Amino acid sequence: MRSPFPWSIINLVSDWPPEPSLSVNLPNSITLIRIASIPLLIWILSSPRFSSVNGEKELLASALFIAAAMTDGIDGYLARRRGQITTMGILLDPLADKLLIAAAFVVLVQLNPALVPAWVAIVVIGREFLVSGLRSIAASEGFTIEASELGKLKMVVQIVAVVAVILDHRWKVWPVYGYYVFPVHWIAYLSIWFMVGVSLVSAIDYFVAFWSKIDRRVVKRQRRAFILSRRRKPLPAPPPQADRDVAAST
Repeated sequence: MRSPFPWSIINLVSDWPPEPSLSVNLPNSITLIRIASIPLLIWILSSPRFSSVNGEKELLASALFIAAAMTDGIDGYLARRRGQITTMGILLDPLADKLLIAAAFVVLVQLNPALVPAWVAIVVIGREFLVSGLRSIAASEGFTIEASELGKLKMVVQIVAVVAVILDHRWKVWPVYGYYVFPVHWIAYLSIWFMVGVSLVSAIDYFVAFWSKIDRRVVKRQRRAFILSRRRKPLPAPPPQADRDVAAST
């Protein structure tokens, strides 16, 4: 008997086995490198292996942090350009950013507590927790929260603040030429306070912009479920035992 679908069978056979999809592509590898740089940064800033006499510790840690922060834009650009946006990348990319910033500020509390007191690290890390919670609630309701302009500005200010605070541990001013100096301490001080302000404003912006919409969606869904439950018709009651005996005898 001739098959009515010869070409479909041939296509199915020729496409078997399917090509495996590689999760760990180039953008994801760069993200994993950023995550791997976090313990290295902590070790450089916390270990007595590197000295601060000539600024070896501060220069090495600053260079590592800047390189790790730059990979945030590189992996996203490559993922979009190469069409390699994967579930693994969507999960790891924001996680790597939050781990890098949180680890940097926790270490800076110990390294330079005069500029980074504990409450600053709590504000920065708490803001990341808040935005992550809003993103997970939005994802469960079918929304996508994209990074706002304030969020991008916050990331840039955080990079400047972390590098300035690390360099301030060794140099309060950086000689440039002749009598001209680079005021490292004042840049670190102002960037920390500016970063705290931007973090709070961007957290409020995320909360106000998306919470009302998400909350209305949840309330609407619950109301719809309640209305549907009221429209259910009650099941008919079973006949009495006497009626069932009469029906059986007839």
